[in-house]
Order: sequence, then C-alpha cells, then structure tokens
Amino acid sequence: MLAVFSDKRGPNMRMTALSEIVVRFTLVWFLVFVPTHALAASPELLKAKKDAEAKGYVFFATHDEIVGGAKREGKLRVSSGLEPPNFTPLIAAFKQKFPFITDVHVEEITTDTFQKFLLEIRSGQAKEWDIIHIPLEFGKDYMPYLMKHDILGMAQQGVIKIDPRMVHSRERNIVGVTSAISAAAYNRKLISEDKVPTRWEDFLKPEFKGKKFVLDLVPRQLAGLVPAWGLEPTLDFARKLAAQQPIWGKGGARVTNSVATGEYSLYLGPNFSTVKRAMTKDPTGALSYRIVEPVVTNIGHHSTGTLKTANHPHAALLWLEFLASPEGQEIIDKYEPLKASLYTPGSVVAQEVRGKELSLVDWDHFTRLQEYMEKIVAASGFPKADN
Repeated sequence: MLAVFSDKRGPNMRMTALSEIVVRFTLVWFLVFVPTHALAASPELLKAKKDAEAKGYVFFATHDEIVGGAKREGKLRVSSGLEPPNFTPLIAAFKQKFPFITDVHVEEITTDTFQKFLLEIRSGQAKEWDIIHIPLEFGKDYMPYLMKHDILGMAQQGVIKIDPRMVHSRERNIVGVTSAISAAAYNRKLISEDKVPTRWEDFLKPEFKGKKFVLDLVPRQLAGLVPAWGLEPTLDFARKLAAQQPIWGKGGARVTNSVATGEYSLYLGPNFSTVKRAMTKDPTGALSYRIVEPVVTNIGHHSTGTLKTANHPHAALLWLEFLASPEGQEIIDKYEPLKASLYTPGSVVAQEVRGKELSLVDWDHFTRLQEYMEKIVAASGFPKADN
C-alpha cells in the first residue's frame, strides 16, 4: 500500500514554518561564521576601535582575539628592566595562566646597556625581542620603535584587564607596572632620627651645609619635584641644594650601602626599595629611611611596551596584562622588591604614601623627565656624569 502524506496546513502556517527554518539557519550561520567580537561589541567599544584604527593603532575587540593569536604564536621574548629574581616566578605563573605559550624567555637589560640597545633597535638588530623596557632617561628615543597597540583604549573598554592609569595617557601603548618613591637613607648611629629632614626644603638648613649629606650626580629625584613645584622653583631649589656643598655620589645601591657601613650619615634621594633591600642585608641594624615630602612618586618606573618588529605581539599583550594583574603585582612586590604599582590596592608603595603629599611623575611628566634633568644640571652646576 502506498502511504500518502498530505500537508493540510494552510498557506499562512506553511509560511510560518518556512520562516522559522530560515531564521534558524541564519542564526546558525551567524554563530559559526561571524566573529565573536561582532556579537559582544557595544557601540562604545566599536567606536573606540574605529577611532583607534583611524589613528593607526591596533585595537582588538575581544580578549579571545588576543588569546587566539597567542595560541598560534606559542612563544615570547622579553627584554626586562625588572630585577632577575622576578623572572622565574613570573614565567612560572604566566605559563600556568597561559599554558599554550610554552616557550618564554626573559632577559635582564641593565642601565649601562640602554643606549647600546637603542642603537640595536634602530639598526634592526633587536628583532628577536617582543617586549622591551623603556628607560626613563631615553623614553622619547624608544617610543618610535614600539608597536601601536591601543592598550589604553582596550583597557578602558575592558578588553584587557589593566588599570588604565598604568597606561601612558598619550602614547597609549606603554604600560608602567611598577612605581618608585624617593626616600632619605640614614645611619642612626651617626644621626638621630629627630634630626633627619622630613621635607626636601629641610636640607637647606645651615646644619646640613658642608658635606653633611650625599646627593646623586644624576638628578632623577630632583627632576621628580617638578610636578609638585613647577620647573622654575625646582631649578631654584637645585641651585640652593648644590650651594649646600653636598658629597656627590652615584649609584643608589652603592651609596646606600656606604651609609649602612657608616661611611656617610645621610643620603638624599635613593629609591625606597633600594634602602629597604639594603636594610635586610645590614647586620648592624644601623640603616634606616625617611620618606621625605613631597614624595617623588614615579608611576612609570618600569615602563614597557611591544617592539614594532615583535614576532609574538599577541603573547606580548598577554604578558603586559599579566604584569599588571594582581598575581604579577604580588610577585613584583615580593621579588623586585616593593615596587608594585601605586595603583595596585595593597601594594607597599600605596601604603607608604597614604596620606602624604606627592609629587606625581605621571605620564605627562614621564616624557619630559630627561629634559628636566638636563635643565637642573645646567642651572645648578652639578658635576656632570654619564648616565
């Protein structure tokens, strides 16, 4: 017997069924072939992406795009300004978070090689690196060689998890993952705590004239007073400070150790972290510190970005995000040590400066710090030294 099936539905019902099939097919096609970011992108994000690309920046609309690219790359090469003890724990934690990046190499770059490395970048000899350190003294010189990722825009839109305040507000592709604050180091066997200045201006008192304290030949910390005081008052202060006839020194760690051994009693301007590290190695317990106000606070002390010629740019973005993450910041506070960002809640720097007057070397001043130092040296007649 031949079975005959008849569709007894009316034309309207048949059209409805057909419409449902079309809708379902379209939905499946859309989900399979249309990029995920097109579904998730808000009007604000799409506008940010369009604006960034109009200015020549690369802007990823979702974190998945970055992860997908990093999976294809599988490698990362980092030239870092962080202390070497950070490297092993950072690499281990990073690979645990992103196990598909199996080959991670991090190498230290030191102060005396900054200019040499810049020459290698300019000549195209540094192509093996993805991430590079951007030194304070040569920030402007390094910037043209960075890949134009709109890290600031992506951070603001939540594509990557970085506090936007850690990202250069104008360049948009530089991340400052550490903060450094200034201090005064002193030997409490040679000078009593109540005699140690609490403000920069206190070093101009008569009792501190005539080789009573050490001042660094490279005036980084003095230049950091410009945000709080302005350039001209800072230059005037630098002249007066030089007239105090200080002992000229160079190298924060070396001079701080000399204070610990009793060679000097007082040192103005070392990094807080340098003094704290030296204190852990001081068997006499004589070394101590004072946070002098306004506290010179550099938010881009360890600034980093992706090299324009990077072979693994997606993995590089994940590395920057990781350094700025709570896990990365905890490692930096422990092993750097004590240099996690001012903008990381609970960081040692954030706790030390709470309630104090700051001279914040933000991103606007970051690019001018070298200019400030040159003017301070010229105005005050400091002995000159090569950086």
